[in-house]
Amino acid sequence: MNLVRRNRNEVMDPVGELDRIRREIDQLFDPEHNFFSDGIFDREYSPSMDVVENEDAFLVSVDLPGVDQKDIDVSVADNVLTVKGEKKNKEEEKDKQGKVYRRECWEGSFQRTLSLPQGVDADKIDATMNDGVLSITLPKREDAKPRQISVKVK
Repeated sequence: MNLVRRNRNEVMDPVGELDRIRREIDQLFDPEHNFFSDGIFDREYSPSMDVVENEDAFLVSVDLPGVDQKDIDVSVADNVLTVKGEKKNKEEEKDKQGKVYRRECWEGSFQRTLSLPQGVDADKIDATMNDGVLSITLPKREDAKPRQISVKVK
């Protein structure tokens, strides 16, 4: 008789998923919570995402190595940015590679959501793909940008 060891990380944990959703709902009602929270539809095997703020815009970078640009959809609705797509590994490439002993590269569909702060100008959002990195620029509205006010002394 052979013993087979199961890796708990590979099996979906319904209780863990419910706990994750409860934490996300708690964060929705937390006034000090960051705008850029994980979305309720994001999963553990989603591509990584960085968000950086500068004076003029928020810059979002999503690592999508091996994902074709035509398989990516970026949309904004109700102040929520959604990046979804699919990473496909071609079956003929798998057959040519030979016997596989370990496969750590992910494949399949993905979706990342990001709640946008009030100051983002949704009409001017720009997205570009370069070297497997999706770069999304979320420009700030003029009234949301910081202004320098000079003080005159009399």
